[in-house]
Amino acid sequence: TAYGSSQVLFGVSLAIREGEVVTLLGRNGMGKTTTVRSLLGLTRAHAGTVRFRGERIDALAPDRIARMGLAVVPEGRQIFPNLSVQENLRAFGANRSASREPWTLERVYALFPRLKERSEQRAATLSGGEQQMLAIGRALMSRPRLIMFDEPSMGLSPLLVEQIFAAIQRLNREQGLTIL
Repeated sequence: TAYGSSQVLFGVSLAIREGEVVTLLGRNGMGKTTTVRSLLGLTRAHAGTVRFRGERIDALAPDRIARMGLAVVPEGRQIFPNLSVQENLRAFGANRSASREPWTLERVYALFPRLKERSEQRAATLSGGEQQMLAIGRALMSRPRLIMFDEPSMGLSPLLVEQIFAAIQRLNREQGLTIL
């Protein structure tokens, strides 16, 4: 993958099996975010292929890739600040995989009870940790098969980092969600 004429990813080979948790580590500037963007079709790979569930997706539009079940909790959260917690969650509600147990507001609130307490509150007024919970809940509402977390602990207190990582482990253990 390149930005203009500057190649930034070289020889990346990554396989994530269904139900697995894979962690991509590296210091800033090493290509973690670009890798996620390439998987989502937001930054095009100039060579090689990207496959999801056996299907080649590197030439697909990002919205089509998302409909296949890839979701991201982006670096910096990128919530809609002027919408309420509930409106942010509803904006992403979909059951693309025709699941018998789609993510609902109630399920997100069960995972993050603080969001239920603040359901009518504007997202911009939430703490950083609550915004991260909202970003995770928003991604879950799209009923992903693979959820990618870009810098999930950035800017959070150690206690909130523990809570976020416990929620990620719970999503994998209890829901079988595939996680990068």
